[in-house]
Amino acid sequence: MNTTKFINRHVGITSEALPEMLQTIGVQSVDELIDQTIPANIRLAEPLNLPEPMTERELAEHLAELASKNEVYTSYIGMGWYDTICPAPIQRNVFENPVWYTSYTPYQAEVSQGRLEALLNYQTVICDLTGLPLANCSLLDEATAAAEAATMFHGTRSRTQVKEEANTLFVDEHVFASTQAVIHTRGIPQGIRIVVGDFHTFNFTPDVFGAIVQYPNGEGLIEDYREFVAKAHANGTKVAVAADLMSLVLLTPPGEWDADVVFGSSQRFGIPMFYGGPSAAYFATKEEYKRAIPGRIIGISKDAYGHKAYRLALQTREQHIKREKATSNICTAQALLATMAGFYAVYHGADGLKDIATRIHATAGFLAQELEKLGYKQLNKDYFDTLLIELPSNVSVNVLREIALECKVNLRYLDSGLVGISVDETTQPTDVGVLLYIFSGAAGKDYMLQENIPMQTYFDPKFARTSPFLQQEVFKKYHTETELMRYITRLGRKDVSLAQSMISLGSCTMKLNPAATMLPLSFPQFQNIHPYAPANQVEGYTELIENLSSYLCEITGFKGCTLQPNSGAAGEYTGLRIIRAYLESRGEGAQRNIVLLPASAHGTNPASAVQCGFKTVTVACDAHGNIDLADFKAKAEANREHLAASMITYPSTHGIFEADIKEMCDIIHACGGQLYMDGANMNAQVGLTNPGTIGADVCHLNLHKTFASPHGGGGPGVGPICVAEHLVPFLPKHPVLWGDDTNTVSAAPYGSAGILPITYSYIRLLGTEGLTWATKMAIVNANYLAAKFKDTYGIVYTGTTGRVGHELILECRTVKERSGIDESDIAKRLMDFGYHAPTLSFPVHGTLMVEPTESESKEELDRFVQVLECIWDEIKEVEEGKADPTDNVLKNAPHPEYEVTGDVWEHTYTRSKAAFPLEWLHEAKFWVNVARVDNAFGDRNLVAVRED
Repeated sequence: MNTTKFINRHVGITSEALPEMLQTIGVQSVDELIDQTIPANIRLAEPLNLPEPMTERELAEHLAELASKNEVYTSYIGMGWYDTICPAPIQRNVFENPVWYTSYTPYQAEVSQGRLEALLNYQTVICDLTGLPLANCSLLDEATAAAEAATMFHGTRSRTQVKEEANTLFVDEHVFASTQAVIHTRGIPQGIRIVVGDFHTFNFTPDVFGAIVQYPNGEGLIEDYREFVAKAHANGTKVAVAADLMSLVLLTPPGEWDADVVFGSSQRFGIPMFYGGPSAAYFATKEEYKRAIPGRIIGISKDAYGHKAYRLALQTREQHIKREKATSNICTAQALLATMAGFYAVYHGADGLKDIATRIHATAGFLAQELEKLGYKQLNKDYFDTLLIELPSNVSVNVLREIALECKVNLRYLDSGLVGISVDETTQPTDVGVLLYIFSGAAGKDYMLQENIPMQTYFDPKFARTSPFLQQEVFKKYHTETELMRYITRLGRKDVSLAQSMISLGSCTMKLNPAATMLPLSFPQFQNIHPYAPANQVEGYTELIENLSSYLCEITGFKGCTLQPNSGAAGEYTGLRIIRAYLESRGEGAQRNIVLLPASAHGTNPASAVQCGFKTVTVACDAHGNIDLADFKAKAEANREHLAASMITYPSTHGIFEADIKEMCDIIHACGGQLYMDGANMNAQVGLTNPGTIGADVCHLNLHKTFASPHGGGGPGVGPICVAEHLVPFLPKHPVLWGDDTNTVSAAPYGSAGILPITYSYIRLLGTEGLTWATKMAIVNANYLAAKFKDTYGIVYTGTTGRVGHELILECRTVKERSGIDESDIAKRLMDFGYHAPTLSFPVHGTLMVEPTESESKEELDRFVQVLECIWDEIKEVEEGKADPTDNVLKNAPHPEYEVTGDVWEHTYTRSKAAFPLEWLHEAKFWVNVARVDNAFGDRNLVAVRED
């Protein structure tokens, strides 16, 4: 083996194992299999034009050089991003730990108890600090959280408001510009009229259903919103407050003055700025909105023996299930970053957070006083951390900026000529000295910092928080590094991740997240950059972003790319929003409002379409899982005058490459519509075909699937989109960086820019040959498993030649008919073997969808086969009456350690059959720590914060 070629480290199948696998599949070569799997008329004529692959050493040197082109200045820009200190034990044991960053969304609660507890900690922090009883376990960013609040308010209008078409949303003019831009992008297509103005003078009318204000506001002023909220509620208007989470340590939480929603960013809780993201948005609300709140909620339930267990609560809210009736298109959140923020609060506790917040505020207050002595005027009467400075007539803002840049300091320069300074956790007395040197120099004065900074309060006492927070035991126990490290480790041991075994989730592509691609994320030059830093300070990021965009265009066959969407579902929405903008430019925006959706589409597809203001029409699939071409054509023709687009996942969610895909594209174009390709399964296309060649107009890409970014327990995700040339002018802009708010979909100009080095590195390590081989091996592995399972479970769908794509659906419905064992029983039994379940009952109810990915070895695939064959034998025992129909290893799975090692054992089967059905488990046993979780109990008794 060539040890310098990264492809040999990434792909699990060795040259020695491949011939046997091909023989099992029934082909002579990999190319023969690919020819049988992917239609010939969509195959690429030429290889991708990408740079030659690098070795890991070459990549490390290249990334170090790129990082060196970013200059880390001390940033006081604020506007939603602030420098912070990520505690080393959290960076080392969570952020850089594959146990935490390679785990999947905790749908399978029994093997996710660690992540669920960590996220419940986060929810508890949010509830305590906001003064509201219910929070989700994170959203994408502050701006999209604002849009979600607007949508939730609109969807929960009273019957009278709906009848009278109350569609006006008020947004205060001092809400961050990026937040306003995303509200406009998301709200207007839903029929929401947005009015921006001054909350002091705004008059409520019956058509106003919602209002959004900021606390402290976008320029740092603490406003008293009590009277405004009272007037809003008297009008039947709900109020959402964008609040600085760290400020709520010292300020009265909005929940205590009756805000309906409080949202914002938890970035200040130990998450680096990352040039704009990722960082977890928080969202808290009143109990009455528990069925309408977007995203996921962690709740406390119990297992089969009454032990406390955590789970995702109210799961029927999941958008995959609700489809076009979804209240949001949220799928991926920012779970890894929420986990880190929760641990930050655990590490510091209430007293530690008070110390941090007090230092931030006291430093700002001291700085304000000293600036006044130098002749400057500080305009914010009450503030937490942000000063608004008016320059004296003898001071030039250009001179001030020049001196600041010489000192490697970034300030906020407002169009009005005022200057903003946002102090943060990292601001030390020496930094204050530098700031005062800058301002004194601009004023032509001398200054030397000689005083200590007194810890005192500078805002009106009426704003001061009086209520306690974080009094639960977990926030009092782990304040030393030793104790925190052990707590993090204990939680990590409760979860299945890629560090333990293959995660065979179909459509979710739990492939290797290569360590070489993850290392750059810890570089300070990538972490500590503000998204509004001047262009000459971010040349490394700029080069990486431009090159990555060009690579993604080459891979997809398109002409334009945006990296702004910070999840796959956000990418879906962005692609549709661009189609809508294109149609509007042609005068067809109002007319063309129909999107055709196959029944096999991802559940977020219809949700995204509705969020974008479209109506959906469902197209049937045939008995083989293909889109019914006759139905597709008939419905396209029937809606010819109103057709905006069709959304097609390719290969389909049924795991097959449909032979008629080019004809479908032609049908849509002939009817005047656009073809949106859902790129969730792009990892089966790369190097072999692409959306541009197929005939699509736009596609989104899941970097956390195809391009090896980690899932992080449910996020971060990134969903860039690539578009054909005619759609390039409508790609998202940004109001702050580019002075244009057209189609802005995220708070930061480049979305979650901090994880772009992963995908960039992945492409540079693999190159054309490696990326293509990875795609081929994903298809080989899936067809190998299909061959292994076809005579037992059976494969639900195959293509016209009998092949699957990169994933396969196991038929479990007949199993239930014969034995009473259902797909959920199989999923839970897999946990006893140390495996996470495949995708459960999606896209076909009563089935399991498996995707092995290219990074698994034949040995791991064979072990997975052995496990499922063992489970098959256990099913047969029930079917043949050899095992009790209710008291069997499947119905009782999983078997937690406390049950297997307990003094009492009352089952009709042995402990060894329950816990060690295969010999190798004695050497590699993963113990679950709860029995099967009672989902219904958790929903009936919703508890979404820690009580201990």
